[in-house]
Amino acid sequence: MSEQNKRVVPPALRKILDYDEKLTNKFVNWANKFLPFRSLRIHYRALELTCHGVPWLAFWVAFTWLFNNQSLVQMQVNILLGLILDIVFVALIKAYVRRKRPKANIKDAVGEIGPDVFSFPSGHASRAAFIVYFFMNLFPLHFLFYPSLLAWAVSICLTRVLMNRHHILDVLAGVALGIMEGALIGLVLISEDTSKWLMNYLTDEKLDGGEYHV
Repeated sequence: MSEQNKRVVPPALRKILDYDEKLTNKFVNWANKFLPFRSLRIHYRALELTCHGVPWLAFWVAFTWLFNNQSLVQMQVNILLGLILDIVFVALIKAYVRRKRPKANIKDAVGEIGPDVFSFPSGHASRAAFIVYFFMNLFPLHFLFYPSLLAWAVSICLTRVLMNRHHILDVLAGVALGIMEGALIGLVLISEDTSKWLMNYLTDEKLDGGEYHV
């Protein structure tokens, strides 16, 4: 990109971004004094995959296809819609903002193409926050699952910073985006009847227990 076409960052925003970079570096350096980063990196990468957009989308499509019964269909359709919206929103924001990832980031992430090479916001953080919101507010799991769900989401957010994939502000923005996505799905929640109709239309089959099941 030529110098003339480079986006001019307002001074106030530049100060915020610079402070965010410094704070992120301080946090990572502090954490690495207590955590054996090199030995844990393989675990961080495994955790990274558990919240990657492509595996989540592929898994949920397969899960919806294989277990398309009337007790699950509304939940399946709504979370699938949320996952798709999350990917779209994150891609659009990243493409517009185009914030570079931290300098210390090692370019070994899986499936990093297009707008995903940029840093703001964190798609992993937004996805984790959305999933937590979904299963705690829209289709609540048993409360015994909450600690594990929250621990997973917090771990995702922390490791995004510790791996130098994102700055702290990127992760916070991702969490806020995920919560807003959950609230949006709550507002436009697809009804059970509509969910069944969609599944029937897409699979050309009738759900178990349906009036015209074949």
